[in-house]
Amino acid sequence: MRCPFCSHPEARVIDSRPLDSASVIRRRRTCEECRKRFTTYERVEAMPLVVLKSNQRRDPFSRDKLREGILRACEKRPISVDQIEKIVSEIEYELQDYVMEVPSRVIGEKVLKKLFVLDPVAYVRFASVYRQFQDIDTFLRELKKLKRETVKTRREKGESA
Repeated sequence: MRCPFCSHPEARVIDSRPLDSASVIRRRRTCEECRKRFTTYERVEAMPLVVLKSNQRRDPFSRDKLREGILRACEKRPISVDQIEKIVSEIEYELQDYVMEVPSRVIGEKVLKKLFVLDPVAYVRFASVYRQFQDIDTFLRELKKLKRETVKTRREKGESA
């Protein structure tokens, strides 16, 4: 592994650990030359996955595009980059069940489920773009649905609404 600071070709691994349930390994390294530390992430290179869009167009799956969409929904919310990265990794891991092709709606629904649990505002933001809300009534229906689900979840947990 080449050092990002001095470009020395040798770096020693000082700590290795898997990240959550995803097939990603985080490694802390130290350069043999300049002694600076840096982190690398390793993931298994899988078969390229193609996303089937609603208009029947096919695009290569992009982890960066997925992250960007979630980041946009979470803007100015109390959500850390680590939480977003965890969602992206979990979804990418869940998509391993698909061979070659996955419908875009499957990815969108997975994002919505995870954002629903994480942050209701980010959920509504993502839903408004993903489901292409056309008017205020559509927003209100989604907000009412979100409120019902939140109250239901709190009741199941024994919390007050």
